[in-house]
Amino acid sequence: MTDYVCPRCRVHSPTDALTWCCPKCRGPWDLEFTPAPASLPSLTSLASRVNSLWRYAEALPPLPYGAEVTLGEGRTPLVPLTESVSAKLDFLMPTLSFKDRGAVMLAAHALRLARAGGLDRVVADSSGNAGTAVAAYGARAGLDSLAYVPEGTSPKKLEQIRVHGARVVEVPGDREATARAAREAADAPGTFYASHVYNPYFLHGTKTYVYELWEELGGRLPDTIVVPVGNGTLLLGAALALDELRRQGLTDIRPALVAVQAEAVSPLATAFHAGADDITAPAPARPTLAEGIAIPAPPRARQILRAVRETGGTFLTVTDDQIRTAQRDLAKRGLFVEATGVACWAAVSAVPPRPGLTVVPLCGAGAKTGLVS
Repeated sequence: MTDYVCPRCRVHSPTDALTWCCPKCRGPWDLEFTPAPASLPSLTSLASRVNSLWRYAEALPPLPYGAEVTLGEGRTPLVPLTESVSAKLDFLMPTLSFKDRGAVMLAAHALRLARAGGLDRVVADSSGNAGTAVAAYGARAGLDSLAYVPEGTSPKKLEQIRVHGARVVEVPGDREATARAAREAADAPGTFYASHVYNPYFLHGTKTYVYELWEELGGRLPDTIVVPVGNGTLLLGAALALDELRRQGLTDIRPALVAVQAEAVSPLATAFHAGADDITAPAPARPTLAEGIAIPAPPRARQILRAVRETGGTFLTVTDDQIRTAQRDLAKRGLFVEATGVACWAAVSAVPPRPGLTVVPLCGAGAKTGLVS
């Protein structure tokens, strides 16, 4: 197996251990894995491959049981919204959100650990979508799953988690209170913390978003990739893929990563525009329609800020009024997307277009939460 490594302390741990964070700083792990030189498939060879994110197997950490937990995730359509902006429809995943990209990797790794012995249950925390994805892929892998969610989570999302057989724990308070409760549970013996924030296998799943763009565009990349950022899992996965594609000589383009936060909870945008390398204090947990990205203190803040700066990108924020308008505008274009999932379209609609092609993700289906009022 590869090793976990702490990006701050450089502490290592084998990935077959059930440790979920660095024992020194309690920060999230990275994965000591880089695709072998010249190992990634050519465009022509991809045509005959499995129609899921496992088509990029050489770019993924070794997971021998991956094929057993797949639900056909990935390969979502790329459709134009304007002459210069296209949308990747990640709400068309098996559980109706982009979180499937990372959840399948976590489930495959957890299945490997369960077969080796010592793993009794899988724990996740979520505002809804990650919990649903972990529940679904846990069910596919035959694992016992437990999802911690904030009190007041959409009933439709709770139903979706439960129908997959996972138990739900509703936690009073905000999203951070939910994460704390899940981390406490994760310390129990025999528990695998399927965290989309702390476990780097998730990031290696989300990086397939950019591999798919590269393939869909015939070996090219867009000029700008816009992503919603709460904990930053899609953005950091995108940054991984951009680095890997350049190292492999498969692209010489470095798209700008533009990060979008809700104006009500935007600690990263504030830090970025202040020139800071990290957030200095958690943001106030104000209510916002974009609940999925309302993260007051992202554990990977330093990595997110660095990734945006290295690509020449920036941070944008959106108001709830902009989100309402964007959701209805997309619906008139035939796309019903949940409030958090429309944040990127709201952002790019409000600023002058960047030169070249811009791609935004539509990350979660509107059927999960309904039309916002």
